[in-house]
Amino acid sequence: MQPFLINLEEKQNSFIIKIRGIKNFMKKILLLCFVLCTFLCSKAYCEENTTAIINDMMLQQKINNIGVKLLNSNKIDVRLVFVYDKKDNKINSEPVLRKRQIIVYKNFIQFAENDEEIAAFLAREICKGAESYTGGKGVVTSAQVAFAPKKFEIFFDKRAVDFMVTAGYNPLALITFINKSYPQRRFDKFGRTNLTSKRLANIYEYIFTKYPSFLANNTYLENPNYQNFLITSQENRKKLHEKIKSGSKEIIKYE
Repeated sequence: MQPFLINLEEKQNSFIIKIRGIKNFMKKILLLCFVLCTFLCSKAYCEENTTAIINDMMLQQKINNIGVKLLNSNKIDVRLVFVYDKKDNKINSEPVLRKRQIIVYKNFIQFAENDEEIAAFLAREICKGAESYTGGKGVVTSAQVAFAPKKFEIFFDKRAVDFMVTAGYNPLALITFINKSYPQRRFDKFGRTNLTSKRLANIYEYIFTKYPSFLANNTYLENPNYQNFLITSQENRKKLHEKIKSGSKEIIKYE
């Protein structure tokens, strides 16, 4: 009976050892899986991060190229730098007028579908930047913009059209860019900015008057955002046509 018990005990011990061996093996497998998953996740993150960095660098280069083309074509003899910022922010004249730095925020550049619309955005900001070198190194200009923001908003829009045309860009891109990136407020009587519809109407009138060839040979007629502008600006464009027909020199009060 005793040899049987001894044999049974040995079998039990052998079984326990096997179980422990299996457990240790499973622990090693789990550890290996954890290390492998960590490595794969880390690799995927690095690849994704690297791709994002490369995309940001390419966008920064595109912004630089378009911005410098606008500067050189218009013979703007002042220094301005272009910075792409992934943060979302609102357009502010202060960094441009004070720091002479044109910051291109992600939430605005994402509306640009092509180089012409990027040029439209940059052209307006370059107008502000160029003004920072006038009037007491920008101090007086900053005060003027702060005192009459609506007036300067229209001025920057029109001058941006000139900059774009000189650099070889279609100024109608300024209309499509503003049409989809600036919301329409209910009124602007007490605000510091004009209604977007007023800005668009003034830009259209300026192009119609000074650069009619872009409307005569309109390459933006098939552009959905330009078509939307045509639909939503019928009343303002009717006022322009009536002014031209009557030969009036009065400033149109757009809505």
